[in-house]
Formats: sequence, C-alpha cells, structure tokens
Amino acid sequence: MTRTQSRSRKPLMVDRRTFLKMAGAGWAATLAPRAAFALSRADAVYASAFMARDGSYGIATLDDRGGIIERLPLPARAHGMTYSPVTNRAVAFARRPGTYAMIFAPDRSVEPIVITSVEGRHFYGHGCFSADGRLLYATENDFAGNRGMVGVYDGTDRFSRIGEFPSYGIGPHDMTLSGDSRMLVIANGGIETNPDFGRTKLNLDHMEPSLVLVDTATGGLIERHGMPENLRQLSTRHVDIDADGKIWFACQYEGPRDALPPLAGSFSKGEDVRFLSLPEEATLALANYVGAIAVNRQDGLIGLTSPKGGACVTVDARTGKVVNTENLADAAGIAAARHGFVTSSYGGLLGETESAVAWDQHIVRLG
Repeated sequence: MTRTQSRSRKPLMVDRRTFLKMAGAGWAATLAPRAAFALSRADAVYASAFMARDGSYGIATLDDRGGIIERLPLPARAHGMTYSPVTNRAVAFARRPGTYAMIFAPDRSVEPIVITSVEGRHFYGHGCFSADGRLLYATENDFAGNRGMVGVYDGTDRFSRIGEFPSYGIGPHDMTLSGDSRMLVIANGGIETNPDFGRTKLNLDHMEPSLVLVDTATGGLIERHGMPENLRQLSTRHVDIDADGKIWFACQYEGPRDALPPLAGSFSKGEDVRFLSLPEEATLALANYVGAIAVNRQDGLIGLTSPKGGACVTVDARTGKVVNTENLADAAGIAAARHGFVTSSYGGLLGETESAVAWDQHIVRLG
C-alpha cells in the first residue's frame, strides 16, 4: 500500500437530525413536499440500489418506513454500498463482475464520481471507507492471477487508485473496518470466477473460503481463518461487527441441498471461529443461503436474510438464541433500525412501504 490511514475513533452512527445537519438545510428545502415531510418524521435515513420496472438502475435514499426521498441513476446494476458519516459520501459498487463504482453525496452537494476498475480487475460488489473517510477500500478480483485483491482509492483526489494489497484468499466479497480502524475484516468467499465465463462458479469442488484480518497501515495479513475440511463448500460472504468488537459473518452453502450446515458465526481477533447453532427450523428457513447480515449494536441483535428461503432470522448476539423468524418473500437487504431492523425485498417492499422497484441485495444506513 502506498499510504497509511489515520487511526481515529469508531465509525459514527448518526441520527436523522445529525444527518440533516451534515447535509445542510438547503438540501431538505429542495425536496418535494411529500419527501420533505417523510424525512422530517424519520428516525433514520437509508439508501439502497434498485432496478425500476423499465429495466433502468438507480440508487434511492429512503426514510425508515421505506418511503423514497430521492433517486439517482446508475450506469448498471449495483450490489453493496458503504457510507462515510465524516465526509457524507456514499458509494454504490457494481455487481460482480462489474467494473464501476459510483461515489455520491446523498444531499447532492457535489456531482457524483464514477470510477472504473483497472485492467485485469473487476469489483466484487463491496467496500468500505477508512474511519476518516479519506480512503476507500474495494474488494476486487485479479482474474488472471486467480487471487482476491483490495484496491485503495484516494478520497481527497477524486478517488484515484493509489494502491492495492492481497485479500489473502479467493473471491473476496464483503469487507468492513474494525472499530479501532486498524484492521480490515474480509470475507473471502472461496469461489473462483472469471468475467470470460460471466457469473459461473468455476471451482465448487475445491473451494477455499476464509475470513481474514488485514492491517490497514501495511496491507499485511494479521489472521486467516479457513473453513473446516467438511465445510469447504461454505462460502463466507458477509460480515458486520457488534458493539463489543466481535465479528459476525454469514455464509452461502454450495454443497448438497439436503445438508444442514451452520450458516453464520462469530470470532474476535486471536480467537477461533465459532458457528451459531441455530434450531433446525431456523436453518431450514434460511435455505442454505444468507444473502445479508446486519448488527443492531444498541439492541445486541444479529439479523440474517435469505431470498431463497424467504425469511429473516433475528438472533440475540449475547446468547446466540433465535429471537424471531419472520417470513419475507424474496428477502434482500437488512440494516439496523432504532429498534430491530429494517428489511427489503426484491418485490419492492422496504420497511412498511412497497414501491414499484426491485430492491437489490443490501441497505446502508446513512443517518
């Protein structure tokens, strides 16, 4: 890596008033009356990618009931998102094997910036900011070398690419920053892909999933946790961190359909991975496929969604016990709300509101 990152406080979780203060009163004044009214009542502000009925793609900012405040067009389908409360910038990453990421200000204070992956790379749909918002990290595929990479982009220079380091695995997907900002937590799904073959998974008989901790200052490997031999087809996909700094992860199983492997778990630095022991009913509801995970740090809850199972499972982070299992057809994104979670679906439902769009896999909380 060519630059180091400042090691600052834990990422902020801002409420709607703080978000509006950062965005500026002028932005709220430009909104349509219905959107401005919805925003005034919201506890939090979110964003999610979508596909409209005409086949076009975009990003929407939303209130906590799921009402659309504003839309922003995208050049192609997006997947995951990240947000820096320090700089008030959000990023939408292209769905694998896409090659664009769009950086934008939710309050439209600056024009969006679209960056493109360098030759021989494509994005894997996820990334995160440094604690001070000056650096953007993105999971990428070096498809010629069959290795995962993390691209580093300079937020002070129109997000020019300034370096990269290995993800220490194959098929890096989701990534997040530790609370002390010293580590990146990366979920290497272990699945080999190449854009010449579209989204085809090329190594399901010899996958190498792993969870790794990487030093943000040097790009060096701190820890690597591979999956046990009997769970080599358990693709580690998404991660989040709870209030105690424990890392939670969620998986998608590529093995026999009638198997019931563990689909989520947790670990801390210096400790072994521990899998959640979910009741069979909850495991069946998730249908061997967790599409998204979120932590509500205030309530101490873990949320898991499964579009294949049409379900959302909520787990107590302290006890590992299932708090609730809810049916949600085509369940997609999940993010922390004031209490519990807000969820979305491919069918257009987000929170309490059904919109004429297909929400994509993830939701990011802006405020």
